[in-house]
Amino acid sequence: MIRRAEPGDVPALVELVYDLAEYEKARDECTLTAGQLHTALFGPDPAVFAHVALLDDTVAGCAIWFRNFSTWDGVHGIYLEDLYVRPQARGTGLGRALLAALAHEAHTRGYSRVSWSVLTWNTPSIGFYESLGAQVQDDWVGYRLTGAALAELAATANREH
Repeated sequence: MIRRAEPGDVPALVELVYDLAEYEKARDECTLTAGQLHTALFGPDPAVFAHVALLDDTVAGCAIWFRNFSTWDGVHGIYLEDLYVRPQARGTGLGRALLAALAHEAHTRGYSRVSWSVLTWNTPSIGFYESLGAQVQDDWVGYRLTGAALAELAATANREH
């Protein structure tokens, strides 16, 4: 069963995020707290959304996402930040069902796309995504500004205007 996340799902969602960080060999970079995620999902100005996959009434997977906007299409899209299914629940169709729920969400709301990133070494996920008809966007290279570089650039904001 797939459904929108509820406040009581937050501890399981945080656990899944940490499990994903472990799988991606970056657990030490994950600092998410239940309070942060609860506020992002259910606070006065939600900026993040989530679906959970239930197996035997237990949260076994999740899709955590937010809306983006295509200036070319003139409509919103969905950016899938995290898709994760517990190892013991893989192969049961939960990952596909989570992505189908996001596709349904996008389609019914008139959004033009669902997009995400995947690590280049994650060949099982790449194969899964391609089996669904997802297309690699190899003309694009992702960039991220964080940590000291973010702070240094931010410090120049008032001086440049």
